[in-house]
Amino acid sequence: MTPELIVEIASRFAIVVLVLATLLTVWRVVVGPTLPDRVVALDMLVGIVIGFIAVIALRTGYTLYIDIAIALGLVGFLATVAFARFILARAAGREGPNLKAGTRAAGPSKATNRSARPASPSKSEKPVAAGKGGK
Repeated sequence: MTPELIVEIASRFAIVVLVLATLLTVWRVVVGPTLPDRVVALDMLVGIVIGFIAVIALRTGYTLYIDIAIALGLVGFLATVAFARFILARAAGREGPNLKAGTRAAGPSKATNRSARPASPSKSEKPVAAGKGGK
């Protein structure tokens, strides 16, 4: 066996495996069942596309494809971080930032109501004079 034949067989096998992985990952993106599952599947799709680009670079001999794969990896990482922040923000908006695990909010809390005015001091509280520091 010549080295060219080994590369040819290995690249064909890699293409078959990558196509199978693509089909299974697209199925996970479509089916879900949750949003984090879909985000992980999209991140996996980026990895699979990077694999395709690497196989194409190996078969054609163009090293420019490796630079494209590196750039795609960076963009894919940033997209995954953005999706994760979106999921966290969505969960925090639904549950409220000051809730303990296992509890649910009955209504809007004071911490999440940003349009509320600060409470005025009661009659028993005396305001501290400026510059005296309260001591």
